[in-house]
Amino acid sequence: MRGREHAPRDGHVTSGLVDAWASGDAYERYMGRWSRPVAAQFVEWLARRRGASWLDVGCGTGALSETILERASPGRVVGVDLSFDYLKVAKRRLTSAGVRFIVTRAQQLPFPAEAFDAVVSGLALNFVPTPGAVVSEMRRAARKGAVVAVYLWDYAEAMQLIRYFWDAAVALDKDAATMDEGQRFPLCSPDPLEALFRESGLDDVDTRPIEVPTPFTDFDDYWLPFLGAQGPAPGYAMTLSEERRGRLRETIRHALPVAKDGSIALTARAWAVRGTKPR
Repeated sequence: MRGREHAPRDGHVTSGLVDAWASGDAYERYMGRWSRPVAAQFVEWLARRRGASWLDVGCGTGALSETILERASPGRVVGVDLSFDYLKVAKRRLTSAGVRFIVTRAQQLPFPAEAFDAVVSGLALNFVPTPGAVVSEMRRAARKGAVVAVYLWDYAEAMQLIRYFWDAAVALDKDAATMDEGQRFPLCSPDPLEALFRESGLDDVDTRPIEVPTPFTDFDDYWLPFLGAQGPAPGYAMTLSEERRGRLRETIRHALPVAKDGSIALTARAWAVRGTKPR
């Protein structure tokens, strides 16, 4: 089964499917809160100098940009995304003088060559139709010797909150597999990411896993964000009838490791890759 047609992060259909990216606030409740602890480890891994200029490609609601501001002491941060609503949330949350946000396509960055000391992207590259073109644009915007880096969820194995959802969905509806990010996005693993960066002409390419806890206070804390229709899993959930969505909800509820106090302790893994632009 396919979701209703919405514009994805870059305005294009990915793998013949469409994903919903229309509400920044709903995305924050669903995924933005989990991106921040991953972003913290990612920024520390990059270890850029104080005062560096950063470009955040596919910045969404600003989780990675916010982390850069908090942890990297940048000279400036520029975030770009195609979603007006997501950038509206980012601008509302991040108001310091050192950051600005621009609506634009990742494949056509409106910056001169060699403009930034670090060009990064979080949780976006798998949603564009031509990841190689985006990495090439990121490389072009980076100064010689600058870092280019990306992180993506490990949808196929270790992004547990989404794996529980799709395992249950496919058990109830085999056609749901066409929207499962674990199947749709083979890029989200270390070997394809490393190959993509090397093919884009970057040096010193390195990958690493980043694992973070994703605790939920109760089942509603887990389930309700899936009703916000942001991204493939929530988009799929909201195409279902009330009866079928209820069956899916209860199938997931019985599968989750719910503690006696009702809390649910899950973990999430992202894969990060970095390279440097040749001098």
